[in-house]
Amino acid sequence: MIKRIEKLRELMKNDGIDAYLVTSPANLRYLTNFTGTAGLAFITLKEAFFITDFRYTEQASEQVQGMTILQHQGDIVGEVIKLMEREGIRVLGFEDAFVTYAEYSVFEEVIDAELAPASGLTERLREQKDEGEIAIIEKACAIADEGFDHVLKMIRPGMTEIELANQLDFFMRSLGASGTSFETIVASGLRSALPHGVASEKVIEQGDMITLDFGCVYQGYVSDITRTFAIGDPGQSLKDIYQIVLNAQLKVIEAAQPGVTGAQLDAVARTFISEAGYGDAFGHSTGHGIGMEIHEGPTVSRSNEEALAVGNVITDEPGIYIPGLGGVRIEDDLVIVADGNRLLTHSPKELIIL
Repeated sequence: MIKRIEKLRELMKNDGIDAYLVTSPANLRYLTNFTGTAGLAFITLKEAFFITDFRYTEQASEQVQGMTILQHQGDIVGEVIKLMEREGIRVLGFEDAFVTYAEYSVFEEVIDAELAPASGLTERLREQKDEGEIAIIEKACAIADEGFDHVLKMIRPGMTEIELANQLDFFMRSLGASGTSFETIVASGLRSALPHGVASEKVIEQGDMITLDFGCVYQGYVSDITRTFAIGDPGQSLKDIYQIVLNAQLKVIEAAQPGVTGAQLDAVARTFISEAGYGDAFGHSTGHGIGMEIHEGPTVSRSNEEALAVGNVITDEPGIYIPGLGGVRIEDDLVIVADGNRLLTHSPKELIIL
C-alpha cells in the first residue's frame, strides 16, 4: 500500500496538488486495504491519514497500512479542515466523479483552499495490476469457470432464465465468492439478441441459443466471462454467426500485447466481423479493463489511443446480435504480459449443443 501511495504522490506533484481526498470505495480499498463502508483518505505529499468513525477504528487499525488513523467526533469534513490548516494545504484535489453537488457545495463553503477536480489519479495506478492482484483475479476467473461447468451439468429445458442465474450465483458463492460482478445475464432464444439481457422469467426451450454473461467478486476483485451455447440445434444461421464471433475473439487474443492500443485491438475484431457482413450487428466495444470494478481502464474501444501495458487485465468480448434471430457473444479475461498475453478464463469455447 505504501508503494501505491508513493506513486499517487508523483501524480499529485505533476498536477500541482498539495493534498488529495479519496472517497471512492474502490480507490480507498486499493490505497488503504480498508473494506468498511465509512471513511476517507487524506493524502499530502508527505503524510497520509485515514479518517473514520468509532464503528470502524478497530477495523481500520487492523487493515490500513502506512497511514495515521483518525477518529472524527463530529462532521468528517471538519476533520479534513483541521488537517488542511495544520498541513498548510492550498490546493486540494478531490474525486469529482464520486462527489455529489451537495457535497461539493459544502466543500466550497467551508474549505479555504483551491478545490481541484482530480478524478482518475488512483484509477490510472489501478490499470496496471501487480502479481498479487493478478493472482486474486485469476482465482475469481477460476470460480467463474467452475460456475460455467456447473451450468452445463444442471441446465434443462423448462427452467426460467432467472432460475438458472440464481443457481449459478449461489454456486459461485459456495466456492468462496463474496458476490457477483454484476447482475447475471441469461439471454435465451430471441432474447440472446439483447447484448445485456439480464435474466428474466422466460422459459428456456429446446433449440434456444443461450448467452450467459457473468462473473464473481473474490477478495475485492472481479471476473467477467461470457459463453454462448445451445440446447438442441439452434439452426445453421446462428451456428455460422457463432464461428464468426469465435474467430474474431481468437484474433484479438493473438494480437493483444504491450504497445498495441485499445483502438487497434478493437479494430481487429471489428474489421473481421465487418468483413463477414455483420458490422452493424456489433455495436459495443471489444472489451474493457477489469479489477476492483467491472469496468475500469484500459478500454478496448475505438476511442482509446493509449497503448496496452504489462499488468493490464482486459476482456475480449466481440458479439453479433440479430433481432428476431438471436445473438452470440464470447468473452475471456486476459492479462497483458511482456511477450503477449495470458488467458485467465479457460472454459471451452467451441459451440456446445446440449
